[in-house]
Amino acid sequence: MTVTIEMVSDLVCPWCWVGLRRLKTATALVPDIDIKILFRPYELDPTVPKGGTDYKAYMKQRFGSDTGKARSNAMRDALIQYGKDEGIPFAFDKISWRPNSFDAHRLVGWAQGQDLGMAAKEALFQAFFADGKDIGNHEVLVSIASQIGLDPNIVSDLLASDADVTRTREEQELFRQMGISGVPTFIADRAIAVQGAESAEKLAKFLTTAAARQPQERPLSAT
Repeated sequence: MTVTIEMVSDLVCPWCWVGLRRLKTATALVPDIDIKILFRPYELDPTVPKGGTDYKAYMKQRFGSDTGKARSNAMRDALIQYGKDEGIPFAFDKISWRPNSFDAHRLVGWAQGQDLGMAAKEALFQAFFADGKDIGNHEVLVSIASQIGLDPNIVSDLLASDADVTRTREEQELFRQMGISGVPTFIADRAIAVQGAESAEKLAKFLTTAAARQPQERPLSAT
C-alpha cells in the first residue's frame, strides 16, 4: 500500500525547509512503507506585492515592537540551530527582499509533473534562505528550473502566461477551507494530518499510523 503525503507549505517559510528535511529522514526510518510525497501550495502572506517588498521593512512591520523583535530574534537563533542539525545553511543576513511566492509555487507544480518536485523545493529553499535570491523574480525561477532539469525556455513562457494560475489559487483555497492556517502541514491520504516541523521520529510514527489505516480514497495524482 502506498501512503500519499501532501506537504502543504510555503517557499518563504523556514520551518517548512526544516519540516521537509525531517520528513525525508522520517521516510528513511520506515523503509517498509511505500510513501509518495506531493507538494501543495500555501502562501503565508498572499498580500505581499507581486514584485515583492523590502525584507527589513516587511519584518519591521510584522515584528516592530520590542517584544516582537525579541521573539523574532529568538526564533531566528532557534532556526539556525535546527538548520545545522538538518544540514540546512540558513543565512538570513543575505535576505534583502521578501518575494511573493506564488510563481515559485507554480514552478513546483510544473516540476512535480516531471517527478522533480523534491528537486524544485530544495532548490527554491536553497536559493532564498541560503543564497538570498529573490524567488519571485522570473529570471531566478528560470535559472532554478534549468538547474533541476526543466526546459528553461518552456518555463519562461509559462511564467509569462497565466498557466496554472487558477489551479494554484484553487489549491490554496481548498487547504484554507480544510482549516489549515499554518505550515508545514502534512496530510496522509486526505484522512489524518499533523502540523508543524515535528521531529523525524514523530513524523515516522505519523507515517506508520497512516499506513495502518485503510485507504480512504484512490491515490492522488501529482497534478
